[in-house]
Amino acid sequence: MRILVVEDERELARHIARALTRHGHIAGQQHDGAEALRCAAAEPPDLIVLDLNLPGLDGLSVLARLKQAGCPARVLILTARGAVEDRVKGLKAGADDYLAKPFSMDELVARIEALGRRGATPTAVDLLAVGDLHLDVHRRRVTRGDRVIELSPREFDLLQVLMQEPGRFFSRTELCELIWRRDHLYGTRTVEIFVTRLRKKVDSGFAVPLIQTLRTVGYTIRPPS
Repeated sequence: MRILVVEDERELARHIARALTRHGHIAGQQHDGAEALRCAAAEPPDLIVLDLNLPGLDGLSVLARLKQAGCPARVLILTARGAVEDRVKGLKAGADDYLAKPFSMDELVARIEALGRRGATPTAVDLLAVGDLHLDVHRRRVTRGDRVIELSPREFDLLQVLMQEPGRFFSRTELCELIWRRDHLYGTRTVEIFVTRLRKKVDSGFAVPLIQTLRTVGYTIRPPS
């Protein structure tokens, strides 16, 4: 993958870039938000490692502008902030993953490579449909009616899991294990954030919502009855 590391601590940025290069990736570096935006616009990377505590234009502002510009790159945010609300803000702003400092370089590389893998759950079915919502697993393309729906990799994985078993309710814990898999750092609050983001993209503007919530049980997707 082509990866852009946006980190104002230059030595840390070099360490990250070297680790990624050793694992076969192409890693560039930027040390402030404005330059990172210009670089991403000129040559969009596959993934961006984005520090939140940047001078001038902070990481959340960079993330918001990337999303507004339609940048397709996956985003993993780095933050020294320990508060849950800061991680929640990053996820709500469109980040696909986060890692708090200090971190293990091996874990960072593992998370980046997990984001780079296509699909959360292997399936032999390439085309999924629920009502007028269609998901192409191979092309990673989602449409509803005549509208193309742009999803982040995590949102796509979540929708794919739901669409593979329409009508089945998945608990928050189950979705957390299926999509994030790794460890206890990802709680049910993360699932709620991504379901909210997904619902806005899939159901907003349509008369009948497909994604449904059953309180204390979980989430499902099913066609209109």
